[in-house]
Amino acid sequence: MDTSFCRGGRWLPRLLLGVWLGLSGAAAQELRPADRPADGPRAIRIATEGAFPPFNYMEGAEPQGFEIDLGKALCEAMRAACTFVTHEWDGIIRGLLAKDYDAVMASLAITERRKARIAFSKRYYFIPPAFIARKETEIADASPAALAGKAIGTIEGSQHAAFLKARYPEADLRTYAKLDEAELDLLTERIDLVLGDKLALSRFLQSREGGCCRFAGEPAVDAAFYGEGVAVGLRKEDKELKELFNQALERIKTEGTYDRIRAKYFAFDTK
Repeated sequence: MDTSFCRGGRWLPRLLLGVWLGLSGAAAQELRPADRPADGPRAIRIATEGAFPPFNYMEGAEPQGFEIDLGKALCEAMRAACTFVTHEWDGIIRGLLAKDYDAVMASLAITERRKARIAFSKRYYFIPPAFIARKETEIADASPAALAGKAIGTIEGSQHAAFLKARYPEADLRTYAKLDEAELDLLTERIDLVLGDKLALSRFLQSREGGCCRFAGEPAVDAAFYGEGVAVGLRKEDKELKELFNQALERIKTEGTYDRIRAKYFAFDTK
């Protein structure tokens, strides 16, 4: 996965969508009493892009997707009344710093450059890299030793290519302009494996052509190449809100809510 998420464009008019999240009995048991406003639910404005399916997208006038469902669950755990704000990717951090909204859930990857400007919650998703191979190929594991001498295709200039070059020096690295070109060479047995992000590869495996192939393991993830994942973007001074998001995230993971939401969108773990 390209964790930089460098998408640009002009500013969009903002669409405010009030989403009242009712308090369940279970939700009332979480979070410290000091974190609950005495005069009612905390109001939180969350920005999303609305143009990056399946993570966030628009249906009619309302944002939908994995991040929206997850945001609603987090707000319920925080006893918060949340409003979702759609904002084009370009300038979404500037809007946060300008206090146009309180948080960003728009597949905002944690990077050192962004950490200099804003704070992040604990990560709420990570799309892992994975290998695919033809079904008849016998591969013991996805370690560098097991794949020594294997022809592995991936996208030229990607983090996958850099990772393979550094961590799989005995493999035969083949690079392609597009992932589907590597998948075609795998289909026609010109290479042994393809390395890519698991979401993109799962789409290929679900296609008619992808019936040739299967997942063949995941490499040990190296944050130096794949980053730290995606988290809620927050202003640095909003330390209490960051803690609330972190507590809520731990809760929905522990209670199974996270996995129930994730299963609607992905057939693999994203934690």
